[in-house]
Amino acid sequence: MPVSVVKSLLIIAVVSVTTFATRAIPFLIFPKGKEIPPLVKYLGGALPPAVIGMLVIYCLKDVNLFAAPFALPELIAGVVVVILHIWKRNNLLSIGVGTVLYMVLVQGVFAG
Repeated sequence: MPVSVVKSLLIIAVVSVTTFATRAIPFLIFPKGKEIPPLVKYLGGALPPAVIGMLVIYCLKDVNLFAAPFALPELIAGVVVVILHIWKRNNLLSIGVGTVLYMVLVQGVFAG
């Protein structure tokens, strides 16, 4: 087998085991019936919005408001994501539609 195929298979294996472990470990640490510590409950509620906030800031950090297209693709896609999420309450749908819309706007409508 070529080295690149072996390397690719090893990467897939490591990613698969790591992903499975991050899903399984909480069930091993907190078996059914065992009380979840208050700190873990707090972090479970506080971290998801914090991570989303950081992702939004990261995505918008290089937007230039003073040069064409004046952040219009980001603004339009962001507004669509927010409206769609409020309407449907589906993360995958809102993020997917927002990403596709943004790419259409950047590569087609506002392409320079």
